[in-house]
Amino acid sequence: MKPAMETAAEENTEQSQERKVNSRAEMEIGRYHWMYPSSKNHQYHPVPTLGDRASPLSSPGCFECCIKCLGGVPYASLVATILCFSGVALFCGCGHVALAGTVAILEQHFSTNASDHALLSEVIQLMQYVIYGIASFFFLYGIILLAEGFYTTSAVKELHGEFKTTACGRCISGMFVFLTYVLGVAWLGVFGFSAVPVFMFYNIWSTCEVIKSPQTNGTTGVEQICVDIRQYGIIPWNAFPGKICGSALENICNTNEFYMSYHLFIVACAGAGATVIALLIYMMATTYNYAVLKFKSREDCCTKF
Repeated sequence: MKPAMETAAEENTEQSQERKVNSRAEMEIGRYHWMYPSSKNHQYHPVPTLGDRASPLSSPGCFECCIKCLGGVPYASLVATILCFSGVALFCGCGHVALAGTVAILEQHFSTNASDHALLSEVIQLMQYVIYGIASFFFLYGIILLAEGFYTTSAVKELHGEFKTTACGRCISGMFVFLTYVLGVAWLGVFGFSAVPVFMFYNIWSTCEVIKSPQTNGTTGVEQICVDIRQYGIIPWNAFPGKICGSALENICNTNEFYMSYHLFIVACAGAGATVIALLIYMMATTYNYAVLKFKSREDCCTKF
């Protein structure tokens, strides 16, 4: 029993000593505040330790910033913009030169009378002006769609904070969706129309290859192999001569105008096809952007309530 009683007594003495120390410290603090009243409102902040300090190595470096910026790039819109610019440039540039070469071939070989192909010349000249307008329009439209793709990515939200969608913004995004679908359907028609001169020049070229073949050269029916350009409807039936046969047709195929026009029409058709693919990618990108804005607007409405 003695050891237990002794330990209890020791614990009581230690607690009483601690109370004395605490009361003495409180008295000293009260005395200090009484002597210096301005020190009552003073707030003491703990000194940060080494572990709490921000290390320079913990701040994001150039590599992290580059990765963050690359994450905000709308790659679908970027690929579509590059493909659209390339396709429109090929279609407009090659188509413009090929149309000029076609007029030269018609004037020199198939329609010597200027009045017979006057309407065709006016139509081709009008198409060349339309090509200028198409190139300018798609240059601006591609930049606008690329900018919309940048501002609807999630990385913009991280870089510039929370963004609020408005009814006007959603309306503009929906307008881009509708306009892109209309342009996609229109360019399908342009792609089909650009294949017509390729088909015409291919028929002329294949006929020339038949004339050059050894089997045909050994017979007397070379002059009976002809190409009648009037059957395509680009010049009237009363145009003279309208039909070229034999060696004269072979000479046409050997000219630089025919060679250049044929290959330029092929490149222009390929450019129209690339533009169609770009517009299909734009359709998917603009539809996704509109869906993101629509979902964001619903999320904002839900958070308000």
